[in-house]
Amino acid sequence: MSAKEVRFSTNARKSMLRGVDILADAVKVTLGPKGRNVVLDKAFGAPRVTKDGVTVAKEIELEEKFENMGAQMVREVASRTNDEAGDGTTTATVLAQAIIREGAKSVAAGMNPMDLKRGIDSAVEKVIAELIKSSKTIKSSEEIAQVGTISANGEADIGQMIANAMQKVGNEGVITVEEAKGLETELDVVEGMQFDRGYLSPYFITDADKMMARLEDPYILLHESKLS
Repeated sequence: MSAKEVRFSTNARKSMLRGVDILADAVKVTLGPKGRNVVLDKAFGAPRVTKDGVTVAKEIELEEKFENMGAQMVREVASRTNDEAGDGTTTATVLAQAIIREGAKSVAAGMNPMDLKRGIDSAVEKVIAELIKSSKTIKSSEEIAQVGTISANGEADIGQMIANAMQKVGNEGVITVEEAKGLETELDVVEGMQFDRGYLSPYFITDADKMMARLEDPYILLHESKLS
């Protein structure tokens, strides 16, 4: 078993706070509509240019292990925000940095950490209530396009395509994004359900010219196991 380095109190907090600041400072330059791009070095292939906060956060690994622990805490904030909301990762990172930094100052000044936590929890509840109260429901296609444009890092064409997709499938519809083989960005609406599978045997083909098996109003059997 390898030896563990143990740090306490201010010494431990300072190291972790440096890691928090390194990651957060790299991520927060992407904040907002005027956010800047970050260039990421890749082990293989060309460098990647991105304005996505969580993508930047996931690429940062610090050499000093205590600093890296601090960076990992903020990276977890960005990842969970991305999983829960799909956006707002940079904002979450900036908030986490501010909470950790100001919290460390309060603890260093002698405040009880548990009292600090209860105060943060109470403040979070009040902030969430105010945000819900001041929030606005998105209704029009134009508003959806505006939100989509922000999420697409300012790409108005993609924002408009998202609005068109929402308009066609509705709030309960499923929208998937796939990488295109060509240069054009296309919107394809599929009625009903689509399975990405072909026929098992060429004997199923009904149109030999197009090599297609077209069946009108067929019976469909759904089975959880493999059929042989």
